[in-house]
Amino acid sequence: MFARGSPRLLARWTLLGLTLAGVAVGLAPAARGSRTPIVNAQNDFGTARTINMNGPVVDDDNPFFADLGVNGRRCVTCHAPEQNMTVTPAALQARFAATDGTDPIFRPNDGSNSPLEDVSTPAARRAAYSMLLGKGVIRVGIAIPATAEFELASVNDPYGYAGNNTSNDELSLFRRPLPATNLRFLSAVMWDGRETTQRGTATAIHFDLDQQANDATTGHAQAPLPIDQATRDAIVAYQTGNFTAQVFDQDAGDLHSDGAQGGPENLIPESFVFGANDPLGCDANGLNCTGASEHFTGVIFDEYDAWAAAPDGGRSAARRAVARGQTLFNTLEIPIVGVGGINDDFNVATVKGSCGVCHDTPHAGDHSVPAPLNIGIADPPGADGVHTANGLDVSGMPVYTLRNKVTGETKTVTDPGRALITGKWKDVGRFKGPILRGLAGRAPYFHNGSAATLRDVVDFYDTRFSLSLTEAQKRDLVAFLRTL
Repeated sequence: MFARGSPRLLARWTLLGLTLAGVAVGLAPAARGSRTPIVNAQNDFGTARTINMNGPVVDDDNPFFADLGVNGRRCVTCHAPEQNMTVTPAALQARFAATDGTDPIFRPNDGSNSPLEDVSTPAARRAAYSMLLGKGVIRVGIAIPATAEFELASVNDPYGYAGNNTSNDELSLFRRPLPATNLRFLSAVMWDGRETTQRGTATAIHFDLDQQANDATTGHAQAPLPIDQATRDAIVAYQTGNFTAQVFDQDAGDLHSDGAQGGPENLIPESFVFGANDPLGCDANGLNCTGASEHFTGVIFDEYDAWAAAPDGGRSAARRAVARGQTLFNTLEIPIVGVGGINDDFNVATVKGSCGVCHDTPHAGDHSVPAPLNIGIADPPGADGVHTANGLDVSGMPVYTLRNKVTGETKTVTDPGRALITGKWKDVGRFKGPILRGLAGRAPYFHNGSAATLRDVVDFYDTRFSLSLTEAQKRDLVAFLRTL
C-alpha cells in the first residue's frame, strides 16, 4: 500500500499516462473525444479532477458511454465526467438551450415533472422539465408496497400525477443523480438503498452496482430487455475505477501543496471496510446495532492537517481557514436530537456526537454501513409554501401525508424515502448520507436539491441542531467542504 500522497503513488499515475496536468473537458457528452485519461472540471470554487485507476475517464469503448436503450440516453447522460460524474442545473440549462430541450436527458418517462406533460414545443418542454432544470432532479416513480405498515392519506402534487394515476398509483419522487465515482467507499446503492440487496462486503456492492446498471438501462434508457452480464461487468468496472475530488481552490490554491493531501490521487490507496468506523455499533448489514462502538473515531478527515500552522503570506490565511473547518468537521460537538435511525432506534433523546456520527467513512464521509437516517430533508414546506422549518427549498415538490394502518398516526413528507422499499413506518423520510468528496462541483445538495449552496447546507445544520455557529465558523466549514 502506498503512503498517502507519496511520490511513488504520483509516479504510478505518471507511468500510466495520467499526469497531474490532466486535460480539461467541458463539452457536452455527445461531443467528447474517444479516450480522455483525466478530466479536470472547473467549478465555482476552483477545479475538480476525475481519474480512473483502470484506464481513461472518457472511454467510448466502455458501455457506460454506449447507447443501450431506445430513447438516446446513456449512463454518461446523467453521470458526466465534467460535472463530477453527476449533472448540475447550469449544465442542464446549457444543454436545453443548445438543443431546445431535445437532448436525451430531456425525456418524459422520468425527466419531466410528470410523464403526462406536454413536450411538443420548446416552451412546453421548458415548463415540463422545470424541476430538472432548476434543481437537477430526476423523477423516480415508486408505489407504496401492498404490505406496507402505512397508506397514502392525501397527496398534493402540483403536476397532478402522483397518487392519481391508474397504472400503479406510483408516487413522484424528485432526486439528484448520485455521482458515479468514489464508489469504493459505498455501503448502500441509491438514496433509498433500493439496489442494496446483498450487504456487508465489497463483493456485495459489486452485485448491487451490477443490478443498478441494468435497472438504470431498462428504466432511464427504457431498454426493452435486460443488458447482458458482460455489459454489466464492464460498466461496474468503469464506475468503481473512478475517483473524484477537488484539486485546486481559488483561495487556498493547489490542494496537494505544502503537505496537503487533497485530490483524487490520494483516495486510491485508501482502504474501505464495511462498518470499520461505524459509531452505532452496527454489523456490516447495518443491522443488530448496539448503539455505540468502542472503535469509532470522529476524526474523519486529516487531508489538511499540515495547513493548521501555515505561515503568514500568500494563500496562508485561506489554508488556515480550511484546516480550521476540517477541525470543526471532526470535533464540533453536535447535540443529535430527533433523528430517525438514531434517537428513536436507540431510545436516546440526545446523542452527543459530531459530523462523523453520520459521515463516518474516513476520507470519504458517507456512512460505512447501510444506515438511512431522517434529519428532516424530506419535511414539507412551512407557512411560506416554499421552505421547510429548517430553511430548505422544497418548492415544486409533491407533498404526501401517510397514515399508519394500525395507530392512525400521520406523517407529512415530500418523499417517504426508505419506507417505500421496506414498507416500515419508522423508515419514512430516511435516506442514506452520500459520499462527500467532490462537493464543490455538484450543487445543489441533499437528495432533493433543496440546498442550493454549501453555505445553505451549513446553515441548515446550524439551525437543525441549534449549533449557534459564528459567522467565522460557518465560513471555515464552507472553506473546508469545498476542498473535498
